[in-house]
Amino acid sequence: MAQAWLPVASRIPAPQDAGPMNGGAPRVVWFIWPTDPQGISAKSVAQRLVQLNRPAHLVWNPVLGQIVQQLPPSRAACGLGGDLNRHGRACIQIRVLGSVQEPFTDSKLDGLDEILAWLDSWEVPRRWPAGPPLPFPHSLAGGGDGRLWARGGHFGHSQVPGAREGDPGAIDVRRILGTPAALEVPRPREELRLLERVI
Repeated sequence: MAQAWLPVASRIPAPQDAGPMNGGAPRVVWFIWPTDPQGISAKSVAQRLVQLNRPAHLVWNPVLGQIVQQLPPSRAACGLGGDLNRHGRACIQIRVLGSVQEPFTDSKLDGLDEILAWLDSWEVPRRWPAGPPLPFPHSLAGGGDGRLWARGGHFGHSQVPGAREGDPGAIDVRRILGTPAALEVPRPREELRLLERVI
């Protein structure tokens, strides 16, 4: 059964959110909060997000293993444009302390198992429908595909429809998902047409 609050996370509840969820496939969006995870705490970033009126569901420092929760998944966070925050039964937004140039998956991922188990309880599929996020700055031109977004699963911020940010950069999605078999890479339309003719 899904738990509103991740048991291992500290809490800094946000006084505002983007409203109730609209329903549909559950998803998670991985963001980067650009900072040195050795020198800044997840608590400091969570407090800053409250000041900016842009709370996330989770703020995670993977190097120090700190996780702070600001909202339950039944409420929309404020990191995406327009109504995208409210898409899905859950659209869990995770701010990871790190850098787009140095993928956070290249270092310690202290707390990831607990986060994944919690996401599993919310029935977020362990798949990456848009494939791995592009490296920065190529990710700035990535743009999201609405059809892939509608499927739910895991997405980098740069893969969200209408996104103008390049985070999280070239993270290793296999380390996040825990299994290489769950990785999905969309086929170009020309290849699909050729396959349809052959089949």
